[in-house]
Parts: sequence; C-alpha cells; structure tokens
Amino acid sequence: MSKSITFFIISLVINSAGNVLTLVTSAQIHPSYLGSAYWTAAEANLAVAFGWNLFWTFLILGVVITILNAILVGHWDWRRALGNLIFMVPFSALIQVFEDFFLGKYPALFGGFPPAKTPFMIGFYILLNFLGVAMIGTAISIYQRVNLVLHPADDLMQILRFKYFKGNANTAMWASYIPPTLMAILAFAITRQFTNLGIGTIFAFLFQGGITGIADTKAFPHLKHQALDVGKD
Repeated sequence: MSKSITFFIISLVINSAGNVLTLVTSAQIHPSYLGSAYWTAAEANLAVAFGWNLFWTFLILGVVITILNAILVGHWDWRRALGNLIFMVPFSALIQVFEDFFLGKYPALFGGFPPAKTPFMIGFYILLNFLGVAMIGTAISIYQRVNLVLHPADDLMQILRFKYFKGNANTAMWASYIPPTLMAILAFAITRQFTNLGIGTIFAFLFQGGITGIADTKAFPHLKHQALDVGKD
C-alpha cells in the first residue's frame, strides 16, 4: 500500500505539471496556435465562459464525469465516487499551484516563461508542450495501474478501454474525448471564441492514448492493472 500511494503521488504531480505546462507554453506563443491537452483545452475555455478559476472548473466537471462513469458501469459505487473526489481535490489544487509557478508568481523559485520572440523559442515551447502531453499520458498509465483512486476522466477512459475496446488505450482515449468536445462546443456557444486549441491539442488527440499504452510497459513495468471494475458488457 505504501508503494501504491507513493506511485500515486508521483503520477498526480506529473499529471498536474504536464497539464499546466501545455497551457502556459501555449500562452507564450498564441493559445490558438499551439494549444493544450484536449481535456485541459475544453476545461480552460469553460473556465473563461463561466468566469471560474481552474480549481472550480476541474472540480465541477470532475463531478459530472463521475456521474457519467456510474452510468457506464451500471451502478453507483460510493467508494469509486469518493475516490474520484479524493483525486480531484489535490489535483485541482496542484493545477492552480503549477499555474502560479509557471506564470512566475513565485519569482524566488521561477520567474516564468518569457514570450516566444524567436523561431528557436517557438520550437522550444512546442517541444515543451508535447512533453506536457507525454507527461499526462505517462501519469495516466501509472495511476490507472495502481488504481487506488482515479481522475474521473481517466476512470472514464479505463472503463471504455476494458469494457468496450479490449484494452486498446488509443481507441478508448479517443472515445473518452466526446465529453470535452461537448464542453468545447458549449464554451464556444457562450463566448463565440475558442482558445488553447492548436497543434498541441491535435498532438494530444492523436498520440496521448498511444503514449499511455507505451508507458504501461516502459514506465515502472512491474506495475500491473489491478482491481478493475468496469461493469458488465
């Protein structure tokens, strides 16, 4: 259990940092050029549309997806729902902490990323954005295998992966992108604009699921999927 908790904490930090890294690198170039991870892009736009900060946006939408997961599994599990909530609170808080850190609000530790004014800096931020997506995919792999508690979106992906897609991480990830796509449409309907959507978002859409599948065998390969509850077919 102590090892599982350790791996969970490591993956939680990696995921939070990766999510915010995609957002801040996108902002240094242009949000509509580079973009962020798929879920993050949709949630960031909803935050703008409703005037929420990232903490409340991630938390509220997490509750909505938890309800969707219960519908897909076919029963309400208080332990699972509580686990989703337990994940969401520190995750949402870490999102805010890393956002403040990468934006330079703790200048004694880090002064923030400078704007991209040269082709070299643009290329560097694109690589950092892709790295953020890879961090997210790797973190998902780790805490899905540990399976103590999950982010509701990753619980959704795991349910789809093992109930409907025979363990295929890539296909399950694509299917799990339906809710954030609907979120993005809602945000656009309210604001008539959409930011944080660009080549980084496309990269995440195409490859994040594959990265998760690769990480299953490359990142801490001794960890195996356990205690799966995805409901009956």
